[in-house]
Amino acid sequence: MRLILPLLLSLLGTLASCGAPGHSESAAVSAADAGSRLDWWREARFGLFLHWGLYAVPAGKWGQGTDYAEWIQNSAHIPVETYEGFLEQFNPVEFDADAWVLAAKAAGMKYIVITSKHHDGFALFDSKVSDYDVMATPFQRDVMQELAAACARHGLRMCWYHSIMDWHHPDYLPRRGWEQGTRSAEGADLDRYVEYLRAQVTELLTNYGPIGVMWFDGEWEATWNHDYGQALYDLCRELQPEVIVNNRVDVGRGGMAGMSTGPGYAGDFGTPEQEIPPTGLPGVDWETCMTMNRHWGYNERDHDYKSATDLVRKLCDIASKGGNFLLNIGPTARGTFPDESLERLREIGAWMDVNGGSIHGTSASPFAELPWGRCTVKPGRRSTRIYLQVFDWPADGHLVVPGLGNQPVGARLLADPGRGLVVERQGGDLVVRMLPEAAPSPHASVIELTVEGAPVVYQPPVILAGSDQLVHELRVRLEVPSEDLEIRYTTNGRDPGAASPRYSAPLVLTGTTTVKARSFHQGEAVSGVVVRRITHISEVIGMEGEVVTMQDLFTFQYEGEDADGKLFGAFQPSGMRPHFLPRAQYFGLERALMEACSSGAGTGQ
Repeated sequence: MRLILPLLLSLLGTLASCGAPGHSESAAVSAADAGSRLDWWREARFGLFLHWGLYAVPAGKWGQGTDYAEWIQNSAHIPVETYEGFLEQFNPVEFDADAWVLAAKAAGMKYIVITSKHHDGFALFDSKVSDYDVMATPFQRDVMQELAAACARHGLRMCWYHSIMDWHHPDYLPRRGWEQGTRSAEGADLDRYVEYLRAQVTELLTNYGPIGVMWFDGEWEATWNHDYGQALYDLCRELQPEVIVNNRVDVGRGGMAGMSTGPGYAGDFGTPEQEIPPTGLPGVDWETCMTMNRHWGYNERDHDYKSATDLVRKLCDIASKGGNFLLNIGPTARGTFPDESLERLREIGAWMDVNGGSIHGTSASPFAELPWGRCTVKPGRRSTRIYLQVFDWPADGHLVVPGLGNQPVGARLLADPGRGLVVERQGGDLVVRMLPEAAPSPHASVIELTVEGAPVVYQPPVILAGSDQLVHELRVRLEVPSEDLEIRYTTNGRDPGAASPRYSAPLVLTGTTTVKARSFHQGEAVSGVVVRRITHISEVIGMEGEVVTMQDLFTFQYEGEDADGKLFGAFQPSGMRPHFLPRAQYFGLERALMEACSSGAGTGQ
């Protein structure tokens, strides 16, 4: 078969994928690596985020602008000396650590993360290495000390947010662009700043008892690097071996999606911001942080709060994908939570009082999607509790659980445990009957369905290959979520049946092949047939219409960089090393080949 040249890029991606890391390897640290340190955090699933500091004083307003919050110093171009004036105005006399902690606990939250220092450099604790802290305000009380003590009294985990970026410290670099000409960087020493940063982190992990999480931020500026991040992570683990550290300690975070972009970066979990991943991330720990309204810090004009229904359903969505939800409040300069925030906490808490068992201690849903809501699971020794979180209540009183192959044990409505529910099999589905006419909750009504064994969900296999084209050979994997399902496949064009080969190891293809696969359970087909065609490529057509064979493009034994017509010095199925020569440049492929190699291919000899 001939291949038009632009499609060669897909072929090169195939070659590069031979050594590329998988998705689960590229996001923070795997579940196995983190070990038991994260057990409490995975059990918790729900925490409170607090953004509080000097920026609460202007409450979002500066000059004619009214849409500021925690970034007000930078966004409104407030000089350091002017911003320092908020110190004498910060006196939150209504602050009550116990009230804050109890409000979070009543909402079903298990941990609190608060800004010990945000980007403005102001510390909410008594720092011995800085005068720019809460002790320089009229309040003169160590907020971190009071909150840590309150968390210990009421059974929540105390956690710190700490900014790597610091707009106030004279040694932090770079300066803000708008500070040019007014705040010189002459004499600034970033390494000296890093020592200051490490000193404050040491205080936070030494003076306040056991800390659950060190939640870093502000790592994206070019002056911070992997060596700084790894060393800071190591310091945290040295001071408190059980502390969990987020991936923003290092430089691998991929934007607001929050997951690390490759292996080798420090951090125990990913940090999506203001978004929820579209699917779960098996083997990866992650936590979505999100505001209740539009701002992280307090803005007195921002009343655009998410509804309690929206927040509860976001919590269900996140838990169903195996993540944690860190929900933010920006306290006022008086030291109180805004009324709308307290109202949301109370509504969420009322729902959690009844349905919290479907959140705490649960694992991700085994279903790719459900038409009526979400679900979480709690595995047992011989059975599994599946929590069906129903957003769209069935009008006929029958809830269909599609493609669940387990034998049902029973079901109960968490809002009415004494109500008799009936579970029946209907083909490949289970149906929960005898539900009440009206939904018990406007947010999400939860049915606890107990089944024998681990969940067996009837889903078609996934055919995984680096590309749809091959040159020499290509490995193809077949996967299905449940271990109790078996995969039958064919490569002869026929649909798989019970007598077809059973998949047990990757298929190695060397020619054009149509792969078909289907899931089976207890000898019966339980899914449709999935198909993927892999095409063998023997030659390409150049930009000027000439035919170039694969032998011209790839050679197994070649040394030197001057021979005409050779693109590679060596090629092996496990990887390649390019020798870019005139012909590569002639076809305009040099950049594409370099990208293919750098994306993960091994090297030949």
